[in-house]
Amino acid sequence: MRITNKIMQNNTLFNINNNKILQDKLNTQMTTRKKIIKPSDDPVIAIRALRLRSNLNQVSQYNERNIPDAEHWIELTESAVSTTVDLVGDMIEQFQKGSKSSFKTSDREILLQSLKQLREEVYGTGDADYAGRTIFTGYRTDMKLSFDRSVEQTYRIHEQLTNVDTDTITYLDYGDVGIMNETNFNDPTMTTQQEVKTYQVNRIRLAYDNLDPANPPTLQQTIAYEEDGTPMYASFGNVQTISKNDTVDAYRVVSDPEYANYDADAIVFVPETGELLLGNNVYDKIKALPVNAEIVVSYDKTQWIEGDLRPEHYFACESEGLEYNPKYLTRAGRSEKQVIAYDVGFNQDLQVNTTADEVYKHGIGREVDELLRLLEQMEEVDLAVDKISALVGNENYDADEVENALAAAEKSQTYMKDLLQRRFERGITTMQGYFDEVNAAYTAIGNRSLRLELIGNRLDGQMLSFRTLVTKNEDADLEDLAVQLSSSKLTYDAALAATGKLLQTTLMNYI
Repeated sequence: MRITNKIMQNNTLFNINNNKILQDKLNTQMTTRKKIIKPSDDPVIAIRALRLRSNLNQVSQYNERNIPDAEHWIELTESAVSTTVDLVGDMIEQFQKGSKSSFKTSDREILLQSLKQLREEVYGTGDADYAGRTIFTGYRTDMKLSFDRSVEQTYRIHEQLTNVDTDTITYLDYGDVGIMNETNFNDPTMTTQQEVKTYQVNRIRLAYDNLDPANPPTLQQTIAYEEDGTPMYASFGNVQTISKNDTVDAYRVVSDPEYANYDADAIVFVPETGELLLGNNVYDKIKALPVNAEIVVSYDKTQWIEGDLRPEHYFACESEGLEYNPKYLTRAGRSEKQVIAYDVGFNQDLQVNTTADEVYKHGIGREVDELLRLLEQMEEVDLAVDKISALVGNENYDADEVENALAAAEKSQTYMKDLLQRRFERGITTMQGYFDEVNAAYTAIGNRSLRLELIGNRLDGQMLSFRTLVTKNEDADLEDLAVQLSSSKLTYDAALAATGKLLQTTLMNYI
C-alpha cells in the first residue's frame, strides 16, 4: 500500500487530537477529582457507584434521621415512665403510712389527698407528647390519653377480662349509723349494735365508675372460635341493676345467706361504683375457667370528667357511629398492640412507643377512689360517735338509749377503722403489682434504647465503610493523574515537533 503525504498528515493530526482529548480528560479528572464524568467513561465504575451511593443514602437516612428521631421518642417515653415509676413508688409509701393502726381519720385524710394528687399526676404524665404527637396512645397520636374536660358522649365499652380479674372484698353494713344524731338516735328503726356486721363480697371491678344504669352490662365467656378467629360466646345470665342507695342490699343479695333475697346465682350491677357483684355460684364458675378463657363485659358510659382515661386507647368500643379496636375481640387481635416502629437499618425495625395499657392502668385511680369512698364513710361514723358521745351524762336523754346508740356507733367505728387499715394494706400489694408492671415497661424501654445505641454504633461504622468505598471507587488519584498529565503533555509537545518537521518535507524535495 502506498503511503502518501496526505495519509501521513491525516494520521498525525488524528493522533495529536487523541492526545489532546486524553489531556482534556486527565485535566477534567484533576479538576473534578473524579474518575468518570459520564457512565460511558467506565460502566463498571458507574454501576458500582450507583449501588454504593444507594447504600450510603440508605445508611444516611437511618443514621441521620430515623435513629435520632427514634432516640428522641424513646428518651421522652423513658423520661415519662421514669417519672411514673417514682410516682407509683410515692403512692406505695402513702399506702404504707395509712396501714399503720396509730393513724387517725384526719391523718388518713391527708394521705388520701396526697394519693389523689399523685393519681392525677400519674395520668397527667401519660399525656406526654413528642412534637405534638402523644406518645402513649398508639396510632392515635393526635388524641390525648385522657379527657381534658367534662363531656357527655356515650361509649359502648367491651372490657376483656379473665378469672384473675375477680376479687373478694370486705364490706361493712353500718346501716343508719352514719346519719345518727341527737334527734334520731333513739328511733326504734335505727340500726342496733347487733345489726352492724361485715360481709365478704365477690366482685368484678370494672375500669370505670359512674356507668349508665339504663342498659345493664352483659357478661359473655369465650367458648370457641369461628374459622376466621371470631369468638363464639356463652352468656352468664341476667344482670340485676341496683343503685348506689341500695348498695347494702346489693351486697346482701350476693353474700349473706341469712338475707331474704340471697341468690348465689346473682350478678348485681352497681353503676355508681362500677362493680359487678357475683353470687357464690357465679364466682365459682368464673374461677373454674381456664386462665386463658376470656370474659367480655359490655357496658355503657356517657358522663366523663376531666382526667378520665379515654376508652379507645384501651378497649374495643363504639361511640357516635365509630368503631374502635374491633380486632381486639378476635383471637388474632387479643394481643394486638398498636406498635409504632422505625426503620433503623437494612431490613431492621425497632419499636419506639409504649402503649398506655402497659403503664397507665385504670386500677391505679380506682384503688384511690375506693379509699376516698371509705374515708367518707369513716367521717360519717366518726361524726355520729362524736354526736352521741356528747349526750352521755345528759339528764335530758335516756341513759340506756344513749348507751345502745353509742355502742352501735362505736362498733361501726371500730369495724370501719379496721376495714380502712386493711384496705390500705391491700393497697400496698395492689400498688406494688402496678409498680412492678411499670418497672417492667421501663426496663423494656431501656432495652430498646440500648439496642438503638448499638444499631447506631454499627451504622456509624457502615457509613464510614461505604464512604471509603465510594471514595475508592469514584475519586481519582491526583498524584497518578499529575504524572499521566505531564507525560501526555510531553508526548503532545514531541508529536507537534515531529509533525512540524515531517510536514515540511514534500515530493518536491526529491525532484
